[in-house]
Parts: sequence; structure tokens; C-alpha cells
Amino acid sequence: MPDRPITLPSADRVAPATAPTAVAAIATARRWHLDRRWGTPAGKPLPLARVFDRETDPDAPTVNLTERLTKVVEDIALRCPTFAHLRPAELLVTFTAARNRRHYGLLARVTPMRFRNGAPTRRSRGLVYQVQRFTVDGREMLYLVTFCLPRFLDQCYEQKLVTIFHELYHISPAFDGDLRRHPGRYEVHSKSKKAYDAEMLTLVRAYLLHHPEPERLAFLHRRAAELRKAPLNLVGVVVPRPKMIPVGPAPAKPV
Repeated sequence: MPDRPITLPSADRVAPATAPTAVAAIATARRWHLDRRWGTPAGKPLPLARVFDRETDPDAPTVNLTERLTKVVEDIALRCPTFAHLRPAELLVTFTAARNRRHYGLLARVTPMRFRNGAPTRRSRGLVYQVQRFTVDGREMLYLVTFCLPRFLDQCYEQKLVTIFHELYHISPAFDGDLRRHPGRYEVHSKSKKAYDAEMLTLVRAYLLHHPEPERLAFLHRRAAELRKAPLNLVGVVVPRPKMIPVGPAPAKPV
């Protein structure tokens, strides 16, 4: 599902702007960092968390699941013309923990890091807002793709790929930090999820049909129960959801 970071922080849901209100909102937001940086040259690694709630086995190998999923995204961008516009180096794959073990619920989401048409800021209620910038190894991320674990892993092999394709298709063809816009009322979600996923299934089957290295996707065959019992430490990248931060009062509109 697409994730639009358009909800204003509760402290900033203010009446349209008198100057003192704008100043107070901006001062309140100073506790948030506009720029979050990881990797080189920041010197701070991306935060990792265990996928399963169990003690780490010091003798078991550590497997980074989000790193493996990133390689799948890179492979899809390379082999599928529909996704040739993706720039995986500017797309951060992360995970979030499922709140329960039900099979139905959030599987994954894509979070755009810019506004409509890639605009870096948005005006709302007398203030100019900007989405936090996430930078990894000196490169700004334009999208987060977040998988809900272990629920995503509970799907069959083909459905895992449908979920990945589903999220990647929400990314704007311009790869400008915005979402793909569909015609009509349901411009972000499209009119029919069933038809949308049927189209993704067609793309997945075409992708698999002539894939020269299916072993690169072999880990997707393993479900959560099997991975939970496996002699390995499964980890992944976990970062906070980006916030919309007020960066200044909006200029007055011309009369």
C-alpha cells in the first residue's frame, strides 16, 4: 500500500498562521532532525533489529533480510521494463514488526519522501513543511519500502513477489519521490485492488518465466515458521517513519 506522509504532527495542527503561531510551531519541531544520515561519511550504520523475538545465537550466521530484498528490487529493476525507471540506490528497504500474527493486514508499504510531482516542500495552514531527508552513504533516499514481518514471510513464493511488485508499482514513473498517480478519483490507490494485483501477478509470471538465475530468489520460498527454526540470526533495517517538519512560515499570497 502507498504511504503518504501528509499527516501533520499533532503539535503543529495549528490555525492558519499568525506569525507567533508559526514561530511556536517551528520551535516545537526543533526536537526532530530534518536530516537523518547513516553510513559513510556519517559514520553511523543503519540500525538493525531482529526479525524474530528470540535471543541471538552467537554461533549462528547472521542474515540481513532487508539486504536480500534490496537485491530482489535491483534484479526487478534490471529485468522488468515496467520498472526500468527505478533507481534502487535511492530506495531504502526496511521492515516493521507486525502487531499480531494474523495473516490479514499490512504486508508492505511504500513511503514517498517528496510531495506531488517531486516538490521538496508543501504549504499547509500558513506554514511550509518538508519531509525529513534520509541519507544513506551520502545519497538521499527518495522512497522507503517497508515490509511487515513476519506477515510478509507467511505468504507463498508467488504472492511474496506480487507484494513486492505491488509496492514498486506505486512509485512514480519519474522516480521523483512522489507516487504514481492514476486517473480518476482513486489516483493513488487505483479503482480496483483486485485488478491492480491481477496486473502485478501477470508481471511477476513474466519476470519468473525467463529468469536466468532463479536461485537468486530461492530465499523467498522459505516461510516464517521455517526461518524461525533455522540456525541463523535474521535481522533487517528498521528506521523511524519520516515526519513532516515545519521549516518556516508560508509567504503571503499575492493579493
